[in-house]
Amino acid sequence: MSSADAVARETAWLCAFDPTDGLPALLAAQDGPFEVVQAYLPRTPVQRRRQLYVMRRRLQEVRTAHVRRMARYNFELLIVWPASSPSGSAEAPQQALDSAVDLVLQRVGGLMLDKTHGGRFLSVAEDPGEVTVVFADPEPSLRGNADLTCTISYSADDIEING
Repeated sequence: MSSADAVARETAWLCAFDPTDGLPALLAAQDGPFEVVQAYLPRTPVQRRRQLYVMRRRLQEVRTAHVRRMARYNFELLIVWPASSPSGSAEAPQQALDSAVDLVLQRVGGLMLDKTHGGRFLSVAEDPGEVTVVFADPEPSLRGNADLTCTISYSADDIEING
């Protein structure tokens, strides 16, 4: 593990699905809400698809002892959600986005008593113990039949290393 693969590790956790662990699937192929779950924002994102992109906004090295250090990441998930619905309702896609965000929050929260995201990190969303969701104003998107967006931000601590 290195700081260079942190985004890939977190993306792998968000894409993982085990029907016996009680956590929701996020990928549409597993009956989740997203057609795309991917590390990093592509140059040309797909259009009219339910998308989740994993990005790292900050990397901090925390010295935990004289010869021990730990990488701390601030992840940001960008959700892009089509604002159209088969019924023509403006409320339906907003509610669907809220429902998808709830599933993402459950997945980020992880398993009971295991906040390591399957051993990929020392802990996720624990220090600080907060997850922040920021929704963009839906009015311009609904008027232009464009996409609704929101970001989800949280931290992850990596395994301590000597250095």
